[in-house]
Order: sequence, then structure tokens, then C-alpha cells
Amino acid sequence: MTAAPLLQADGLAVRFGGVLAVDGVSLAVAHTGTTSIVGPNGAGKSTLFNMLSGTVRPSAGRVRLAGSDITGRRIETFANLGIARKFQTPSVFDRLSVRDNLLIAEGARECAADALGIDAILQLLDLASQQNSAAGNLAHGQKQWLEIGMALAARPRVMLLDEPTAGMGPEETSKTAELVGELATHFAIVVIEHDMAFVHAMACRTLVMHRGKVIADGAFTDIEHDPLVRDVYLGRR
Repeated sequence: MTAAPLLQADGLAVRFGGVLAVDGVSLAVAHTGTTSIVGPNGAGKSTLFNMLSGTVRPSAGRVRLAGSDITGRRIETFANLGIARKFQTPSVFDRLSVRDNLLIAEGARECAADALGIDAILQLLDLASQQNSAAGNLAHGQKQWLEIGMALAARPRVMLLDEPTAGMGPEETSKTAELVGELATHFAIVVIEHDMAFVHAMACRTLVMHRGKVIADGAFTDIEHDPLVRDVYLGRR
């Protein structure tokens, strides 16, 4: 028997003025594992994340978490229910220490018995030796990891990661793939990414968006050979 999805989107759509930015997107995310979303700029990927995180209310469709309809609820409710988001550009507190950034993200949330503590997160991110340094002194890739750690400190059930490898070199990208792969054994992770080396390394279910619609959905090794996908996205890269 297939387990019910943890996060589910049914027919999500949103208009900005006369523009249909997302058009009837449906998605079911399991309790653990990774789902990648790829597509050209302007495809609607980040707007979809905005609806999944409560930042934007959909014009049509529903968002459900563990079977409960949470469509249109406040962004704080989405966060408190366990949907954590990392934005494309790192938004860490530069003047605060690495550790304090994680402590702020953790807030007053109750820790589950199996939840990672701050020390464990620092070790996982390979930032323990810099925990007392100002976050602004970190290299770009380390800031990306810190923001993933901040999402993790919020005790998520679902992590939405928007381009976690943006601006990284090959070594940092490989390390990020290992990190996300490890986290995906414990949480549901949805990733927007343009780095095809990263997506290939994740070897996960991949959705391709174009002009607000999902045009392909399946294993990356299958969709990368899809003629339509190659025409509208992969062939351009």
C-alpha cells in the first residue's frame, strides 16, 4: 500500500495581472526523499515555491500538508506546521555568529526526540570550527550551507530549497549534493535547481516546468532524453 503524501498540491494556479504565472500544477511529495524542479527562467518555479510556503495565495487549487488543507493560511502557519524554505540568495545575519544564526532560526520550537541539535547541525554543515565567526566572513558556498542549516534548525517536515548550489564551484556543488542526499533520508526535500550536474547526482524524481506548466515528470535519466524537454530547456544549456 502506497503511503499518503506529506505535501500535496492540486491544480495550483496564480495570476499576476493578466499573466498566468503558474497554470494547474499538481505535485505529491513523500515524507522523505528529494524532488527536483527544473526549467528555464520564468517557468514559474519560484512562484510555485511561494504558494507551497504560504507567501502567495493561489488563484486556484489547494495545498495540503499531511492531508490537511492549508491553502490561504498565514505564512507563519506554514512555517509552524513544518514547511521551511531556503531562498536562492543567502539571507543570513552577517554580523551575528554562525551559531547565533542557527539559534535564531531554531527559536522557541520544541525539539522532537530525534531532532538534530545545533551542535549536530554545525558538524553536518562542516561549520563547527567557524561557529563563533561572523556569518558575513563565510565563503559564498558556506553561506548557502548555513542557510540550509537555518532551515534545518526550524525543525522542518518539508524543506524547500531554491537553487542551493547557485554560485558554487564543482567541489562545493558535489558536497551540497551529498548534504541534501543525507537530509533527504530524514525529511521531504523539494529543490529548484539549474545545475544539471547537481540534479543528475541527486538521481531523483524531477519535474520540468515551462510557461507555468509541468511538461515532464519522472526520473532525471528518463526526462533528460525527452525531446520536448531538450527543446525547451536542456538543449539550450
